[in-house]
Amino acid sequence: MTKTKAAFAEGKAFIPFLTAGDPSLAVTEELIVELASAGADLIEIGIPFSDPVAEGPVIQRADERALAAGITADGIFEMVRRVREKTGVPLAFMTYINPIYRYGSERFVKRCAEMSLDALIVPDLPFEEKGELQPYCAKYGVDLISLIAPTSKARIRTIAREAEGFLYCVSSLGVTGVRTAITADVGEMVSLAREVSNIPCAIGFGIATPQQAEDMARKADGAIVGSAIMKIIAKYGTDCVPHVTAYAREMAQAVHGVR
Repeated sequence: MTKTKAAFAEGKAFIPFLTAGDPSLAVTEELIVELASAGADLIEIGIPFSDPVAEGPVIQRADERALAAGITADGIFEMVRRVREKTGVPLAFMTYINPIYRYGSERFVKRCAEMSLDALIVPDLPFEEKGELQPYCAKYGVDLISLIAPTSKARIRTIAREAEGFLYCVSSLGVTGVRTAITADVGEMVSLAREVSNIPCAIGFGIATPQQAEDMARKADGAIVGSAIMKIIAKYGTDCVPHVTAYAREMAQAVHGVR
Protein backbone atom coordinates (compact mmCIF):
# COMPACT_ATOMS: atom_id res chain seq x y z
CA MET A 1 0.00 0.00 0.00
CA THR A 2 1.41 3.40 -0.97
CA LYS A 3 1.50 6.26 1.52
CA THR A 4 -1.16 8.02 -0.53
CA LYS A 5 -3.63 5.17 -0.12
CA ALA A 6 -2.56 4.67 3.50
CA ALA A 7 -3.86 8.17 4.27
CA PHE A 8 -7.34 6.60 4.16
CA ALA A 9 -6.49 3.50 6.19
CA GLU A 10 -7.64 4.83 9.56
CA GLY A 11 -10.99 6.19 8.36
CA LYS A 12 -12.17 9.24 6.46
CA ALA A 13 -9.38 11.54 5.22
CA PHE A 14 -9.18 15.32 5.49
CA ILE A 15 -7.12 16.72 2.59
CA PRO A 16 -6.30 20.45 2.64
CA PHE A 17 -4.80 22.30 -0.34
CA LEU A 18 -2.23 25.11 -0.32
CA THR A 19 -0.79 27.18 -3.16
CA ALA A 20 2.97 26.98 -2.64
CA GLY A 21 4.52 30.39 -2.08
CA ASP A 22 1.39 32.30 -1.10
CA PRO A 23 2.11 34.41 0.86
CA SER A 24 5.66 32.97 0.94
CA LEU A 25 7.41 29.61 0.82
CA ALA A 26 8.37 30.00 4.48
CA VAL A 27 4.71 30.36 5.43
CA THR A 28 3.72 27.42 3.19
CA GLU A 29 6.35 25.30 4.92
CA GLU A 30 5.02 26.28 8.34
CA LEU A 31 1.43 25.68 7.24
CA ILE A 32 2.14 22.15 6.03
CA VAL A 33 3.62 21.19 9.39
CA GLU A 34 0.75 22.82 11.30
CA LEU A 35 -1.90 21.26 9.07
CA ALA A 36 -0.42 17.83 9.71
CA SER A 37 -0.62 18.50 13.46
CA ALA A 38 -4.20 19.75 13.07
CA GLY A 39 -5.34 16.45 11.59
CA ALA A 40 -4.63 16.57 7.84
CA ASP A 41 -4.24 13.06 6.48
CA LEU A 42 -2.75 14.15 3.16
CA ILE A 43 -1.84 17.64 1.94
CA GLU A 44 -2.06 18.90 -1.63
CA ILE A 45 0.55 21.48 -2.65
CA GLY A 46 -0.37 23.55 -5.67
CA ILE A 47 2.47 24.61 -7.96
CA PRO A 48 1.52 28.11 -9.15
CA PHE A 49 0.86 28.38 -12.87
CA SER A 50 -0.12 31.30 -15.10
CA ASP A 51 -3.07 29.49 -16.70
CA PRO A 52 -4.67 27.23 -14.05
CA VAL A 53 -7.73 26.20 -16.05
CA ALA A 54 -9.37 24.18 -13.26
CA GLU A 55 -9.06 26.92 -10.67
CA GLY A 56 -11.53 29.59 -9.65
CA PRO A 57 -10.63 33.22 -8.84
CA VAL A 58 -9.40 32.56 -5.28
CA ILE A 59 -6.68 30.11 -6.30
CA GLN A 60 -5.97 32.00 -9.52
CA ARG A 61 -5.12 35.09 -7.48
CA ALA A 62 -2.98 33.00 -5.12
CA ASP A 63 -1.07 31.67 -8.14
CA GLU A 64 -0.59 35.22 -9.44
CA ARG A 65 0.76 36.42 -6.09
CA ALA A 66 3.16 33.48 -5.83
CA LEU A 67 4.43 33.90 -9.40
CA ALA A 68 4.86 37.65 -8.88
CA ALA A 69 7.02 36.83 -5.86
CA GLY A 70 9.29 34.70 -8.05
CA ILE A 71 8.25 31.25 -6.85
CA THR A 72 9.80 28.46 -8.95
CA ALA A 73 9.44 24.67 -9.09
CA ASP A 74 12.98 24.26 -7.76
CA GLY A 75 12.17 26.54 -4.84
CA ILE A 76 9.09 24.45 -4.06
CA PHE A 77 11.08 21.22 -4.24
CA GLU A 78 13.55 22.64 -1.74
CA MET A 79 10.69 23.68 0.54
CA VAL A 80 9.33 20.11 0.42
CA ARG A 81 12.79 18.79 1.31
CA ARG A 82 12.77 20.97 4.44
CA VAL A 83 9.21 19.89 5.26
CA ARG A 84 10.28 16.26 5.12
CA GLU A 85 12.67 16.92 7.99
CA LYS A 86 9.67 17.86 10.14
CA THR A 87 6.73 15.67 9.12
CA GLY A 88 5.99 12.48 7.25
CA VAL A 89 2.43 13.46 6.28
CA PRO A 90 1.60 12.23 2.75
CA LEU A 91 2.05 15.01 0.19
CA ALA A 92 0.69 15.44 -3.33
CA PHE A 93 1.58 18.04 -5.93
CA MET A 94 -1.31 19.61 -7.83
CA THR A 95 -0.01 21.07 -11.06
CA TYR A 96 -0.60 21.30 -14.79
CA ILE A 97 1.02 19.47 -17.64
CA ASN A 98 2.71 22.55 -19.12
CA PRO A 99 5.01 23.22 -16.11
CA ILE A 100 5.89 19.52 -16.02
CA TYR A 101 6.80 19.51 -19.73
CA ARG A 102 8.87 22.65 -19.30
CA TYR A 103 10.76 21.12 -16.39
CA GLY A 104 11.17 17.81 -18.23
CA SER A 105 8.64 15.10 -17.43
CA GLU A 106 10.99 12.40 -16.17
CA ARG A 107 13.19 14.93 -14.39
CA PHE A 108 10.12 16.37 -12.63
CA VAL A 109 8.79 13.01 -11.43
CA LYS A 110 12.24 11.87 -10.36
CA ARG A 111 12.64 15.05 -8.32
CA CYS A 112 9.24 14.41 -6.71
CA ALA A 113 10.49 11.00 -5.59
CA GLU A 114 13.78 12.42 -4.32
CA MET A 115 11.83 14.86 -2.13
CA SER A 116 9.55 12.05 -0.83
CA LEU A 117 6.54 13.53 -2.63
CA ASP A 118 3.91 10.79 -2.70
CA ALA A 119 1.48 11.69 -5.48
CA LEU A 120 0.88 13.89 -8.49
CA ILE A 121 -2.45 15.43 -9.55
CA VAL A 122 -2.60 16.91 -13.05
CA PRO A 123 -6.18 18.11 -13.75
CA ASP A 124 -5.58 18.98 -17.42
CA LEU A 125 -4.06 15.58 -18.27
CA PRO A 126 -6.90 13.48 -19.76
CA PHE A 127 -7.13 9.88 -18.62
CA GLU A 128 -6.53 8.75 -22.21
CA GLU A 129 -3.21 10.62 -22.25
CA LYS A 130 -1.87 9.56 -18.85
CA GLY A 131 0.80 7.58 -20.67
CA GLU A 132 2.64 10.91 -20.92
CA LEU A 133 3.51 10.59 -17.20
CA GLN A 134 2.48 7.13 -15.98
CA PRO A 135 5.71 5.33 -16.97
CA TYR A 136 7.80 7.83 -15.01
CA CYS A 137 5.45 7.73 -12.03
CA ALA A 138 5.65 3.92 -12.00
CA LYS A 139 9.44 4.03 -12.34
CA TYR A 140 9.93 6.39 -9.40
CA GLY A 141 7.07 5.27 -7.14
CA VAL A 142 4.87 8.36 -7.36
CA ASP A 143 1.08 7.82 -7.54
CA LEU A 144 -0.54 9.52 -10.53
CA ILE A 145 -3.99 10.48 -9.26
CA SER A 146 -6.96 10.10 -11.59
CA LEU A 147 -9.92 12.48 -11.58
CA ILE A 148 -13.58 11.86 -12.31
CA ALA A 149 -16.32 14.45 -12.72
CA PRO A 150 -20.13 14.49 -13.12
CA THR A 151 -19.55 14.45 -16.89
CA SER A 152 -17.34 11.32 -16.76
CA LYS A 153 -20.35 8.96 -16.56
CA ALA A 154 -19.56 5.90 -18.70
CA ARG A 155 -15.82 6.45 -18.23
CA ILE A 156 -15.94 6.35 -14.42
CA ARG A 157 -15.57 2.57 -14.19
CA THR A 158 -12.71 2.58 -16.71
CA ILE A 159 -10.87 5.34 -14.86
CA ALA A 160 -11.49 3.80 -11.42
CA ARG A 161 -10.28 0.39 -12.55
CA GLU A 162 -6.81 1.81 -13.29
CA ALA A 163 -6.67 4.46 -10.55
CA GLU A 164 -3.92 4.50 -7.95
CA GLY A 165 -3.50 6.21 -4.59
CA PHE A 166 -7.00 7.64 -4.47
CA LEU A 167 -9.66 8.76 -6.92
CA TYR A 168 -10.25 12.52 -7.02
CA CYS A 169 -14.01 13.08 -7.41
CA VAL A 170 -14.82 16.55 -8.74
CA SER A 171 -18.08 17.51 -7.03
CA SER A 172 -19.19 20.26 -9.40
CA LEU A 173 -18.99 21.34 -13.00
CA GLY A 174 -16.73 24.32 -13.56
CA VAL A 175 -13.73 25.49 -11.57
CA THR A 176 -12.69 25.31 -7.94
CA GLY A 177 -14.28 27.65 -5.44
CA VAL A 178 -16.45 27.85 -2.35
CA ARG A 179 -20.06 26.85 -3.03
CA THR A 180 -23.16 27.25 -0.89
CA ALA A 181 -24.44 23.90 -2.13
CA ILE A 182 -22.91 20.91 -3.89
CA THR A 183 -25.52 19.75 -6.35
CA ALA A 184 -23.80 16.96 -8.29
CA ASP A 185 -24.71 13.39 -7.41
CA VAL A 186 -21.32 12.56 -5.96
CA GLY A 187 -22.77 9.46 -4.34
CA GLU A 188 -23.51 8.03 -7.77
CA MET A 189 -19.96 8.75 -8.96
CA VAL A 190 -18.53 6.97 -5.94
CA SER A 191 -20.90 4.02 -6.36
CA LEU A 192 -19.87 3.55 -9.98
CA ALA A 193 -16.20 3.64 -9.03
CA ARG A 194 -16.71 1.12 -6.24
CA GLU A 195 -18.30 -1.35 -8.64
CA VAL A 196 -14.87 -2.02 -10.10
CA SER A 197 -12.32 -0.94 -7.49
CA ASN A 198 -11.75 -0.50 -3.76
CA ILE A 199 -9.70 2.65 -4.46
CA PRO A 200 -10.44 5.38 -1.87
CA CYS A 201 -12.57 8.21 -3.26
CA ALA A 202 -12.06 11.81 -2.08
CA ILE A 203 -14.39 14.65 -3.04
CA GLY A 204 -13.13 18.12 -3.91
CA PHE A 205 -14.31 21.45 -5.40
CA GLY A 206 -16.61 23.59 -3.27
CA ILE A 207 -16.25 22.20 0.26
CA ALA A 208 -15.97 25.03 2.76
CA THR A 209 -17.94 24.33 5.96
CA PRO A 210 -17.68 21.54 8.54
CA GLN A 211 -21.20 20.43 7.59
CA GLN A 212 -20.27 20.17 3.91
CA ALA A 213 -17.11 18.27 4.83
CA GLU A 214 -19.10 15.87 7.00
CA ASP A 215 -21.71 15.36 4.27
CA MET A 216 -19.07 14.59 1.64
CA ALA A 217 -17.20 12.25 4.00
CA ARG A 218 -20.42 10.28 4.42
CA LYS A 219 -20.61 9.82 0.65
CA ALA A 220 -16.94 9.06 0.06
CA ASP A 221 -13.65 8.35 1.81
CA GLY A 222 -12.37 11.89 2.17
CA ALA A 223 -12.93 15.60 1.66
CA ILE A 224 -10.58 17.99 -0.15
CA VAL A 225 -10.64 21.66 0.87
CA GLY A 226 -8.75 24.33 -1.08
CA SER A 227 -10.38 27.66 -1.91
CA ALA A 228 -11.76 28.14 1.61
CA ILE A 229 -8.22 27.80 3.00
CA MET A 230 -6.74 30.10 0.38
CA LYS A 231 -9.38 32.75 1.20
CA ILE A 232 -8.14 32.74 4.82
CA ILE A 233 -4.56 33.07 3.61
CA ALA A 234 -5.52 35.96 1.32
CA LYS A 235 -7.23 37.72 4.23
CA TYR A 236 -4.45 37.38 6.82
CA GLY A 237 -1.29 37.11 4.69
CA THR A 238 1.81 36.31 6.70
CA ASP A 239 -0.30 36.18 9.87
CA CYS A 240 -2.51 33.42 8.49
CA VAL A 241 -1.02 30.35 10.19
CA PRO A 242 -3.09 30.30 13.42
CA HIS A 243 -6.28 31.12 11.51
CA VAL A 244 -5.74 28.39 8.91
CA THR A 245 -4.77 25.91 11.62
CA ALA A 246 -7.91 26.59 13.66
CA TYR A 247 -10.11 26.23 10.59
CA ALA A 248 -8.34 23.02 9.52
CA ARG A 249 -8.72 21.48 12.96
CA GLU A 250 -12.47 22.09 12.86
CA MET A 251 -12.74 20.63 9.35
CA ALA A 252 -10.61 17.60 10.26
CA GLN A 253 -12.81 16.90 13.27
CA ALA A 254 -15.91 17.03 11.06
CA VAL A 255 -14.42 14.55 8.60
CA HIS A 256 -12.92 12.23 11.19
CA GLY A 257 -16.20 12.11 13.10
CA VAL A 258 -17.83 10.22 10.23
CA ARG A 259 -17.70 6.45 10.57
